[in-house]
Amino acid sequence: MSDSPTTDALRSASPLRHARTWISKETLELENGSQLSDVNVCFETWGNLDKDASNAVLIPHALSGDSHVTRHEEDDEPGWWELLVGPGKPIDTDRYFVICSNVLGGCRGTTGPNFENPETGTAYGAEFPVVTVRDMVEVQKRLVDELGIKQLRAVVGGSLGGLQALTWAIEHPERVGACIVLAAAPRLSSQGIAFDVVGRNAIRHDPCFAGGQYYGGPSPEAGLALARMLAHITYLSDESMRTKFDPTRLQPRSVEGGFENIFSVGSYLAHQGGRFVERFDANSYITLSTAMDLFDLGEPGAKLEASLSPATCRWLFLSFSSDWLYPPEASRQLVDALVARSQPVSSCNIESSVGHDSFLLEEPMRLGGRMVASMLANESDTSGPIRVPEEPRIEDATSIFYAQRLDYEMILRLMPRGASIIDLGCGNGELLSILRDRDHHPLRGIERDSHAVADCVDRGLDVIHADLEEGLPAIPDQSFEVALLSQTLQSIIDVVGVLDEVVRIGRRGIVSFPNFAYLPMREMFLRDGRLPKAEGLYAYDWHDTPNRRFPSILDFQELCAQRGIRILEAIFVDSMSSQEIHDDPNRNADIAVMVLAR
Repeated sequence: MSDSPTTDALRSASPLRHARTWISKETLELENGSQLSDVNVCFETWGNLDKDASNAVLIPHALSGDSHVTRHEEDDEPGWWELLVGPGKPIDTDRYFVICSNVLGGCRGTTGPNFENPETGTAYGAEFPVVTVRDMVEVQKRLVDELGIKQLRAVVGGSLGGLQALTWAIEHPERVGACIVLAAAPRLSSQGIAFDVVGRNAIRHDPCFAGGQYYGGPSPEAGLALARMLAHITYLSDESMRTKFDPTRLQPRSVEGGFENIFSVGSYLAHQGGRFVERFDANSYITLSTAMDLFDLGEPGAKLEASLSPATCRWLFLSFSSDWLYPPEASRQLVDALVARSQPVSSCNIESSVGHDSFLLEEPMRLGGRMVASMLANESDTSGPIRVPEEPRIEDATSIFYAQRLDYEMILRLMPRGASIIDLGCGNGELLSILRDRDHHPLRGIERDSHAVADCVDRGLDVIHADLEEGLPAIPDQSFEVALLSQTLQSIIDVVGVLDEVVRIGRRGIVSFPNFAYLPMREMFLRDGRLPKAEGLYAYDWHDTPNRRFPSILDFQELCAQRGIRILEAIFVDSMSSQEIHDDPNRNADIAVMVLAR
């Protein structure tokens, strides 16, 4: 059995040899009404600041982190986010000036419970005031000011770091170009808070806690280790624990500390707790976990929308499918609130079996890191849309293989100039990129394939990772001039529900689809007695086709009539002969594009 493979697992209590300290002389007014003076801020930086100070990226850390986000040189101690930050990595320190500071209330150089209380001459201990995420961000803002940075290219954070990133965008909207939030939510669930409450009680009831004034004597190591063990369970998933521990369930390794050692999962947790107490302070754990639990942007709906309303930045939210501490649906609440306000936001729920710690693991962050890199690059205008030919002509096409390009041309012909567009099932964003080049604005994509979502983020597009068939209630009625459904109809199960969404969200809908009543298809079926196959949209065996439906033009027209949907315009094409069809399109056309309205 090995230790957790997270990048945070290699951390030690070794001195942070590249850390610097700055003291904020201005009195800090905390949210709870208390004050702190001469606040020490421990921080590290990587890379070089541009002459115009435009390439700064701030990385707030999670609960167990500190200022050491990555190595400074090869023989340096590893940092807690090595997989994401460094030369040539998604947050490229050869391109960006990266800042990471220990949070207020921490125990690695920034003012916290282990600092001297000027009123008593002894350590604050349990008398250290309650701090909030907003207080942490205020200290970071002062540091950013001291470094001469007026606007951050981006703030990037996971878990508690994600809560700080959210707060930056809300409290200092003019200072943030992009906000990248991983594994976070508007607030922690009551279940999540419950785990923290038990952990804090384990610390406070350790015989060595001494009311929080244990400095200079034995520290509450057992209580802190138990708190960490309990929290660590919330960072994992049921699947990852079964995979990791079931094969060696009754083969624990020897771990000192007096904790139960019957099961392999027990010795693993004991090891995690033992490692943690080497580098963390019990009072700081209480302080930071309380701040995390107090963070609350409100219930989904009007309150959450109001909380996010000051923000003006671009957003990227990454959640992880097996994270039950900050689950995908909680991240989606933030996305929906921003979508409801027509804010520029992208999101992706990354498949991962390892739970909340996914943002610290290489496999799930391979896709996540790609999107972070793209978001930063697009924020600096160093990467633009991947362009395709301006307007493919029907006469240039020679086979059905060209159907997708023909589909594009017809959509462009029917598209009102400069219209705002939402593409429902936008794929890799190619069509949205063409529309952007033609000055359509604003644009938004909806896509259910996570890798296609990443392609869209690469192109600098705003795209939401969602399944159309689950509905899009966060998008207001008639909020786009055009709702586009391009070559997606045939793969949908709930056709009626999706069509209703098209004409609800858009003042007009444009729908394109392959016509399965096309004469060559009929002839193949009649002649061969098998599912017809051809190049392009029809190139599938019956058992692995993505086509769930096989609509004809007549079928579609009939359904629209039944649903009270008007067909305002239509174009039909036979891509085999490269001709637009006017006579009996249900027989003679293989591609249909229709403009709809309720």
